[in-house]
Amino acid sequence: MGTVLIPIPDRDFDPTEVAVSWQVLRANGHRVVFATESGAPGVADDIMVSGRGLDLWSAVPVLGAITVVGRALRANKDARGAYREMLQSAEYHNPSSWAQTSLDGIDALLLPGGHRARGMRSYIDSEILHRLVVDAFARGVTVAAICHGVLLAARSVDPATGRSVLYGRRTTALTWALERTAWRLTRVTRFWDPDYYRTYSEDNGQPSGYMSVQSEVTRALESPTDFRDVERGSPHWRKKTSGMARDTATDSRPAFVVDDGAYLSARWPGDTHTFAKVLSQKL
Repeated sequence: MGTVLIPIPDRDFDPTEVAVSWQVLRANGHRVVFATESGAPGVADDIMVSGRGLDLWSAVPVLGAITVVGRALRANKDARGAYREMLQSAEYHNPSSWAQTSLDGIDALLLPGGHRARGMRSYIDSEILHRLVVDAFARGVTVAAICHGVLLAARSVDPATGRSVLYGRRTTALTWALERTAWRLTRVTRFWDPDYYRTYSEDNGQPSGYMSVQSEVTRALESPTDFRDVERGSPHWRKKTSGMARDTATDSRPAFVVDDGAYLSARWPGDTHTFAKVLSQKL
């Protein structure tokens, strides 16, 4: 069995991608350790846990507890249960700090995502984590990245080559189709914070989607064809691309995971059970 390091930001990470991964890996006998920026236990994006804050009436007393859009986008029942369980674990309450984290004794580095800019930018932009990711690839440690975690990997540039560690590799990540759909919906329903679902937004003169996860990750690759998405007409294509169906511990049909040897990637929370299961099998 292996030891898996999961670095997370101090706040606003996606609860599904962290907690379900932790749960699957632990259930299969692996040891999981955490690292946060401060060395204190992290806190997930509260909106993705509760679903409150994504509906037009979210700020209205009593009515705010009723969720529609929030219910669709938040972590599902299984993921919320995994998150509650993880919060009680000793390893979650005893993370190292990013600056003190080492890959010694680590068999896999798992990079989860999240999208809320206030917390995720410190994670994706962290030079400490960039160096950690470069070191993981150099050592041959298995790297698994999902959603915005792939963007962290894409921004990790190997000083020996001047290129991203993902250059020459096949990967997926949060697709623009999934990101754009959620963003268009929440910019209307959460009108007071219209870019809640975009971690990075385009500057003036940049085309729509230029700063999406898919576009930035693709720019770091050797070839645009190295970014992989579900092929239209492939088995369970509609289920995999609807943005509504999520995988479970016993149903991988909605999931899409790209296995590139020592590097593994997935798109969004709906892939997490399968993503973590494949990583577990690799270990």
